[in-house]
Amino acid sequence: MWAYRVVRRFLSFVVHVFFRQIEVVGLENIPGEDEGPVIFAGNHPNSLIDPVMVVATSGRIVHFAAADYLFRSRLLRPILLALGAVPIRRRMDHGDGKVDNSAAFDALYEVLRSGNTVGIFPEGLSHNQSQLAQLKTGAARLAFGVMERHPDLPLCIVPFGLTFDHRRHFRSRVLVQYGPPIIIDQARLEEHAGAEREAVQQLTDDIDQGMREVTINAASWETLRVLDGVRRLYQPGRVPLQHRVELARRFALVYEHVREDPKVMQLYGRVADYMDRLSDLGLTDAELKRPVRLGQLFFKLLARGGRSLFWLPLALPGMVIHAPMGLLVSWSGKRFTPRQDVITTTKLLVGMVLVGLVYLALMTSAFLLWGWPWAVALGVLLPLSGHATIRVLERTFSIKRVMASFARAMVLKREIRDLRGLRTELEVEVMRMVDVHRPEGMVPLYVRTEDIV
Repeated sequence: MWAYRVVRRFLSFVVHVFFRQIEVVGLENIPGEDEGPVIFAGNHPNSLIDPVMVVATSGRIVHFAAADYLFRSRLLRPILLALGAVPIRRRMDHGDGKVDNSAAFDALYEVLRSGNTVGIFPEGLSHNQSQLAQLKTGAARLAFGVMERHPDLPLCIVPFGLTFDHRRHFRSRVLVQYGPPIIIDQARLEEHAGAEREAVQQLTDDIDQGMREVTINAASWETLRVLDGVRRLYQPGRVPLQHRVELARRFALVYEHVREDPKVMQLYGRVADYMDRLSDLGLTDAELKRPVRLGQLFFKLLARGGRSLFWLPLALPGMVIHAPMGLLVSWSGKRFTPRQDVITTTKLLVGMVLVGLVYLALMTSAFLLWGWPWAVALGVLLPLSGHATIRVLERTFSIKRVMASFARAMVLKREIRDLRGLRTELEVEVMRMVDVHRPEGMVPLYVRTEDIV
């Protein structure tokens, strides 16, 4: 599997460039290579980025089931083959007639029989909805199918969740979370033998529950937006991405059960109004929460400016190369994608191909003009300059945000003072509401001495 490992290392490098932070949680829930086969089943919010995340983070060799039309792409086909992906014929891609996937299932059975892992997205299609779509039964049927053929296999299904901080933005953050495994034991096999359809549906329901425990689900994006505001009012200062996502998941879960409560409805409306007022002023909750101090601001600008100056000499030579490429990648992501959930994949693929072609063209030109030592030197300098360019641009945008926050604080003193007072009221109200509606047995993530809960 040397080809798989080479491609996995390359894809891992690419996604770590595209995303500023990839936080992985729950690796202890994944059985080791000597502990038997695994079926990974997770949500599908970001097209081809999703399987890459699992391949790059799980530590296992994962063979994904992929729509057969993807294998017709000259760019994707060699990557999919190197990763051992198995083509699946979907009815939606081949009209309304019956499709035959017996060969594909046989291939997946063989992967699991050999002790390796299979990755499946039970929702079927990638989508940009605010909650999980209804799961298809393919993962459950695959699990029972391989166990019928090889009943002694120690098979389990590991649910996973992918949460993107800003799914379409370059240098955003991602949480990859693996949940507790669902064991396919003898009791499940006996249920399947007695009532196949019911057993398949029950296992699918269990997979759905496992996926919901590692994803955030709400009725609409507006609901998620307001509940994220509630989460910000509740949580303490800086917390890991894992805890942010867990708090968001808890608020979304409990809200569905208490949304008709008049006090909850009133608080929801006040938080929505608070967030709208922040948006109207061009502020964020984090900016409002932190008071602007001139001395602190000066040292922050000095530190960030110093980091930019440190990287600037290395960034300048390649800025004329990397900046246009970045603009082209950003434009292509919006121009050539019919669906919102494919934008990030388009950006990643276009960027990967464009950078490769430009680097190759420049190195070839250097070789023809000055010889191989210059080509090798350029091959080292270009990636370093690209890294430096990213650092400089990140620091520049950060400085602009700090200056804009300072300017707003000077101009909008009264509005900000009023909003801070409102925020304090809402924070107390949120904590009281959490104290009333927290489900029995749900342990708080934080215990703060100033908290009411």
